[in-house]
Amino acid sequence: MGRIAVGVEYDGAPFCGWQQQDAAPSVQQTLQQALSFVADEPVTLTAAGRTDAGVHARAQVAHFDTRAERSARSWVLGANSQLPPTISLRWAQAVPDDFHARYRALWRRYCYLILNRPARSGLSGGRALCVHQHLEVAAMHEAVMFLIGEHDFSAFRAAECQARSPVRHVTDLTVRRLGEWVLVDITANAFLHHMVRNIVGLLLVIGRGLAPPQRAREQLASRQRSTGEATAAAHGLYLWQVGYPPACGLPDDSAMIGPPELGWG
Repeated sequence: MGRIAVGVEYDGAPFCGWQQQDAAPSVQQTLQQALSFVADEPVTLTAAGRTDAGVHARAQVAHFDTRAERSARSWVLGANSQLPPTISLRWAQAVPDDFHARYRALWRRYCYLILNRPARSGLSGGRALCVHQHLEVAAMHEAVMFLIGEHDFSAFRAAECQARSPVRHVTDLTVRRLGEWVLVDITANAFLHHMVRNIVGLLLVIGRGLAPPQRAREQLASRQRSTGEATAAAHGLYLWQVGYPPACGLPDDSAMIGPPELGWG
């Protein structure tokens, strides 16, 4: 029995999220079926993060155990031949038996993409949140400074969140404008359910001038989700990157095709 790690890219719109469910299509189930076809035996995937319904992934990482012996090329080409256009297996690699996609991960990075202009987009529908009112990015960036570090993020977790502890360590959080685009970029050791979308929901209120940047500090200190702003839509959110110790030997990340001015990579 060997262990294989895979890198996956997907459009979350057609799926109920990563995690397999009985009554709705999931990324996990769809990918397991494709890999099981290549392995000629059932496989079960464990992922670095369980993305919600409608959330996209540029660099999800997962692993599975199998008795099948296939080359990395065979795993990738074989699985992709069975997958819908909305999911792509980017790479596959044999890893030691003690590798774990979730528990060996050092950090996760999410990006939330906002198109900030009066007119809707004919190209980015379902890929970015379109906000017609001008957003004050300087105020949004000032607000996120209160959220960097290790904190109790209860005020930004969903009611159904099953995490044992609400404490998370945010190592980097920025808001920047690139022309008509606004990018919220956040890295942490791990995330609570809806944590990023709830943070973005607050930032949108601050960016519209309806609350001062200090509102972020107040919301964090309250530890009450009931006092928070609306959760931002799922379709602007991407699982962008997952970091592992160099000893794991996973492939270097590669850039997603996207507008060069966004610095996607």
